[in-house]
Amino acid sequence: MSLFGIMITVILVLNTVGAVFTVLRSVRDISTTWAWLLVLLFLPVGGFILYLFAGRGLSAKRVRAIQTEYRHGISAFVRLQQKQNARNRLLPAGVSAPAAKELIALFLNTDQAPLLTNQQVDIFTDGTAKFRQLFADIDAAKRYVMVEYYTIYNDALGNELRQHLIAKAQAGVAVYVLYDAWGSLGASAKWWRPLVAAGGHAETYFSSRHLFLDFRLNYRDHRKIVVIDDQVGYIGGFNVGDQYVSRKPKFGFWRDTHLRILGDTVLALKVRFLMDWNATVGARDAIAYAQSAPAPTSATPGQNAMQIVASGPDSDAQQIKMGYVKLITGAAHSVWLQSPYLIPDDTVRDALVTAALAGIDVRVMIPNMPDHPFIYRATQYYAAQLTRAGVKVYHYQHGFLHAKTMVVDGKLASVGSANCDIRSFKLNFEVNAFLYDPALARRLSQIFEADQAHCHLLTVQDIEAQGWWLHFKQDFSRLLSPIL
Repeated sequence: MSLFGIMITVILVLNTVGAVFTVLRSVRDISTTWAWLLVLLFLPVGGFILYLFAGRGLSAKRVRAIQTEYRHGISAFVRLQQKQNARNRLLPAGVSAPAAKELIALFLNTDQAPLLTNQQVDIFTDGTAKFRQLFADIDAAKRYVMVEYYTIYNDALGNELRQHLIAKAQAGVAVYVLYDAWGSLGASAKWWRPLVAAGGHAETYFSSRHLFLDFRLNYRDHRKIVVIDDQVGYIGGFNVGDQYVSRKPKFGFWRDTHLRILGDTVLALKVRFLMDWNATVGARDAIAYAQSAPAPTSATPGQNAMQIVASGPDSDAQQIKMGYVKLITGAAHSVWLQSPYLIPDDTVRDALVTAALAGIDVRVMIPNMPDHPFIYRATQYYAAQLTRAGVKVYHYQHGFLHAKTMVVDGKLASVGSANCDIRSFKLNFEVNAFLYDPALARRLSQIFEADQAHCHLLTVQDIEAQGWWLHFKQDFSRLLSPIL
């Protein structure tokens, strides 16, 4: 054998040994283990570079810090809930869905998420209207503004948000911004200096402000939360950037779903933000958890019952995914799901297919265009698979669909940051509102039906008409779906 052949053999042997050691040294589910082994074996050297970028787990120190802060935050929240027990009943009047009681108990047991029943809720599906209201709420702030987004871009909308925050900081209002370094490309520490100079605070969630020092694709803060003065809260799918207000020709109209909440649930959003903030900054710059009941809202109280549920790689419970599965398996008539990315794991896929085969009206709505082409091919693969199993899959054609919603039987619903994909279920930090108010669920059902008017129903004939090269890309992308 030539010297060149010997060198190649040694490299391949070392690569194989290194691949096996690298993959097996961390505890993962079997599909993820095989996906990474495939990458490392068939991409010598390059696969390890990709692993450094997308395969490393959180350090034990980081996980302990997050879990410790969450326990502190939950304990403070539980004490507050004890003081407000008369206003927080486990199963509010008017909720008749059989799955509601079990779903509430699931989140109490896995996420210690109290059920709150005293709020008014506005639903936003258009970014321009959402940010107009958000900026007005920020301008009206008297005490504090807390902002947490996966994406805050250094563009026209991002700079507009920053100017509103700077003005409030200059007026003596406490301003805290938590953002993800990877999701907020361009919004560097330098870009935030005017806010800091005005007395505000801006931090990247559990990472370096310098992107290349935080060379990690996974374990990102994908949450979208705003809390103002214990009075107003926001949760949903919109990030901060020009594309989210339909200013990017590439995407056209940006269709998303976001909630504006007045009432007691604002406290749950505030505590979630404080947990993330305190886990990031440490004891020196931590914000104390309130030990008294919040001031009543100025709005007339409503009865829109909901739980704020978070999940992330700091826990193996996958709370939001479990909530999705419980909603699907508890459905009596219909399951309507919207998600820009459709890469379900076996549990969620089987739940959707089983429901469809049992005669449940299962509809899934996805975009008709990619914003991440590689991920979109995997979405197309699962869309075809679900279609063949009897699930109705709709391609939204009136712009880009980014909403993350689920409505079951027109009675229960979920709105938040979590996509129906493995990344949201187990690799990113997410937060969703699970809604138990039939009136809210009906409104979301009406929105879904209005969106459906702009959709094309995927058929088996559509799938069979796709070329072999497209099918190959879909099949290949599916092999890597556990790590996308």
